Amino acid sequence: MNKIKLEILGLSSSQSQSGSFALVLGEETGNRRLPIIIGMFEAQAIAIEIEKIVPNRPMTHDLFRSFANSFKFSVLEIVISDLKEGVFYAKIVCTDGMKKVEIDARPSDAIAIGLRFNVPIYTFEAILSEAGIVLTDANEEEEPLVKKEEPKKAGGRKSSMEQLKDIPYEQLKAMLDEALEKEDYERAAKIRDELNKRN
Repeated sequence: MNKIKLEILGLSSSQSQSGSFALVLGEETGNRRLPIIIGMFEAQAIAIEIEKIVPNRPMTHDLFRSFANSFKFSVLEIVISDLKEGVFYAKIVCTDGMKKVEIDARPSDAIAIGLRFNVPIYTFEAILSEAGIVLTDANEEEEPLVKKEEPKKAGGRKSSMEQLKDIPYEQLKAMLDEALEKEDYERAAKIRDELNKRN
């Protein structure tokens, strides 16, 4: 079966399931999208790698990378391999340089690991045909990789991003360290974005 290369297009809060996130994959050379509902922790693991935030302590997927590197294994690719009764399945394709091994995984974990090894993500035509969504020119909009929803201003109060603009640079750096220490990666990303604007 021919594999179809996918890319990560977006990650946002799921409208249908509270506490879940929608990871949107798109075929590299087409207009079909493959949305996968994932958990909050997996979404966080994917988001911090996309945003290039370095946590103070290694997360599970970082630990996998360190473990693999220590034993001279490398990841070759991630394959969204199956879809059964609405549940996606994935494989992490690894090698030690001599033999190739496929490890079963949830797509969210496989993609979080794939990002850390900077490897391609694939699926098959049958899966895209069954679960893919075709976007037309009329409804196609480019969304940020990680969708950040800002709270609406109420009663003249400033949003969190506007509040960050008023804080001195050195204090922001201290706040970033504190957010990373508490593993509050969403806040860390906002603070980092504000620091980057000032550089």
